[in-house]
Amino acid sequence: MTRRKEIGRALLSLMLVSLVFYSKAQQGYRITVNFKNCPDSQVYLLKYIFDQTYMVDTCKKIKNGRIEFKGKEALEKGVYIFVSQDKAPYFELLVNESQNFVINCDATDLISSLTVTGSKENEMFFSYMKHGVSKNKEFNLALKDTKGKNKQDSIRYINDKIQQLNADVKKYEADFMQRVKGTYLYDVMNLKTEKIATDIPKAKNGRPDSLYAFYYYKSHFFDGVNFKDERIVRTPYFDDRLKKYFESVVVVDPDTVIAEIDKLMSKCDQGSLTYRALLGFFSFKYEQSKLIGFDKVFVYLADNYMLNGKGAGIYSESTLKAVKERADIMRPLLAGKKVPDLYMIDTNDVRKVRAMGFDTIKSSQSITNLYYKNEAALVSMFKTLYNVNAKYTVLVFWASDCSHCQEDIPKLHKSMEELIGKVDVKVFAVQTKDEAVEDWIRFINNHSLKNFIHVCDPVHINGFREKFDVIATPVIYVLDRDKKILAKKLESKSVVNLIKHYESLEKKP
Repeated sequence: MTRRKEIGRALLSLMLVSLVFYSKAQQGYRITVNFKNCPDSQVYLLKYIFDQTYMVDTCKKIKNGRIEFKGKEALEKGVYIFVSQDKAPYFELLVNESQNFVINCDATDLISSLTVTGSKENEMFFSYMKHGVSKNKEFNLALKDTKGKNKQDSIRYINDKIQQLNADVKKYEADFMQRVKGTYLYDVMNLKTEKIATDIPKAKNGRPDSLYAFYYYKSHFFDGVNFKDERIVRTPYFDDRLKKYFESVVVVDPDTVIAEIDKLMSKCDQGSLTYRALLGFFSFKYEQSKLIGFDKVFVYLADNYMLNGKGAGIYSESTLKAVKERADIMRPLLAGKKVPDLYMIDTNDVRKVRAMGFDTIKSSQSITNLYYKNEAALVSMFKTLYNVNAKYTVLVFWASDCSHCQEDIPKLHKSMEELIGKVDVKVFAVQTKDEAVEDWIRFINNHSLKNFIHVCDPVHINGFREKFDVIATPVIYVLDRDKKILAKKLESKSVVNLIKHYESLEKKP
């Protein structure tokens, strides 16, 4: 497993572990389910933590459909799910102030048969679920009513029925939310309720103003969500709401994302369950992100939320150390940063350099001594990145024995031919395994990769793997004339289109 994957998994798993055990001892719980026609010999009670579920209790003795979950300490308040012995979901329930209640149901018509005593919130929750089931049944009956009708009449009938059902559901949900306002159930349902503008003004073209509708939707997206209430994390809806906001609502731009993260983090109490969940989600998401420039978000999170003392108690010292190491590698490689120079040897001289003894030497001191012994000859051979004079430099790290490289590098070479004579661009292709000299040269010749500047590092003086974050190959950067990063970690098929994009930007006023 690579170091980066270890960090990513640590960021996520430690966050989830901290949430699972972030509980307070209270009085016990007792949840009884009288399950008529129960098909199981054992069942489970699971809880939600962000986007995961965790087993809380098991009932292994079911007699005449009677199921009992009980414990000496109170359950964490949130939404739970009752599942079968095969982990198939039966229904969700709320665990809040009331933790001693009885549920009755029948497997032959599960949701419609749900009743509860001892929990007013679950009584209201079950009524909501029953309404949804009844509307589904109504729709299925409507489908049966289309039998005997022609296709056109069937479509018209079903469309009318859908409109009527949607209107009924919309009205019911609005009324329901009013009835349960001020309860935890309201907070749960509010997480999945879309805030859509109703009285949308007209734009100059006479149509509804789409910008107004969007900005209303964005500004009201988290209306009614109390980030100081840790119970929102223990629902099946909070993570969906968060993901939707950052994937579909927020502008895809690292600085905008950073500003939005700061807004949400400021709504939480530092160190709270919600704070931990958000920090774990954001740090994992943006450390793993493949979007250009979004490594900036991870570095920002590391500097402002993890490495300045705020991460203490959330992540272990070893994880924070790994985060620091990762951020220190990523920080000088952010978009707009100037990359370090590379002193390389090309295919014409690589055999000579290796013959000097660099192919067998191991210790850093021995390499240093050997370098200075041959410095005059080496300096005359060096091909440096900074001496590549071009408007764009495509910097590629690859290995001739890498299966992805064997496929991608010839494709990149072929696609770059499209820019020859049109755009001032050169490709500085670094072979990452200098020991594979003969295979490297053979591959270049066999695939006629004549338009690249082919180099490697037999002198071992560049440390390019760490400096350029080369964990697996191929790794592709696009640099400007000053060797500042325009984009990195690109797929080979994206390089030409990206350069065309930058060229088109110059032509725009």
